Amino acid sequence: MEILWAFDNFSLISLLDILLVAGLFFAASLLIRGTQATALLRGTVLVLILIGLFTSVVQLVALRWLLSHVITGAAIAIPVIFQQELRRALSQLGEAAFFGRQQRKTQAQHIIDQICAATERLAERRHGALIVLERSTSLEEYIKTGVALNSEVTPQLLLTIFWPKTELHDGAAILTGTKIAAAACVLPLSSGHRITDRKLGTRHRAALGISEVSDAICVVVSEETGQISVANSGRMIRRLDSNRLRTILSAFYEDERHATPRSWFAWLRNLRDRLTRSQLD
Repeated sequence: MEILWAFDNFSLISLLDILLVAGLFFAASLLIRGTQATALLRGTVLVLILIGLFTSVVQLVALRWLLSHVITGAAIAIPVIFQQELRRALSQLGEAAFFGRQQRKTQAQHIIDQICAATERLAERRHGALIVLERSTSLEEYIKTGVALNSEVTPQLLLTIFWPKTELHDGAAILTGTKIAAAACVLPLSSGHRITDRKLGTRHRAALGISEVSDAICVVVSEETGQISVANSGRMIRRLDSNRLRTILSAFYEDERHATPRSWFAWLRNLRDRLTRSQLD
């Protein structure tokens, strides 16, 4: 009877209500997916389902009554159990919602200045480098291939990472937000159909590769010539100096930093990835 009543009273408002609730649950699943809370939540739901099936078969009235009222207790228990995850999520949400446009622009310009200062010195010393700047597409799968750092972006750290005698120089440093997420990361090589110069080395092919599979920007310093290049959207701009590099990064990266995200789903995935990395600290 309740099902028939629900169908008789179904309307567009009801459909909108259902879609909004489903969207909230989906957004919550994106936030906790890949975090330590996933296993705990999965175990809790599994236990509740098993107990519910058991009480239905055996007709345990008291236990069924308890389960029917468990939602009230869950409203108190969930914030307590997942307090760290919720605190991080609310902090990130507040930053995304209320962070001033000018402050985001200042942060982006600061990162660009640090990268330009580092690449200029790397080019003078002819130390090969591969620096990837994440935008709206998550690079978490490539970050996992390297060594986690989660460090502030400074020229000194970038110079240390790409010093030829360090363990981290052979690979890419990936920047997410205002941090160097990881170094010595493995990137996909370009498929090669856009490469006109067959003399391009592995670093340049990796830079093109990551720009083909994502919207990331990749800065390359050649170990042989010391030339600076930038890869974006599967294309490479070569033979840059520090000033031209700053202009290109300001056009490609700074504008993207304070632009509207391409989709809420992409924003939620990036937020989830940042929460996962923050739990590793």
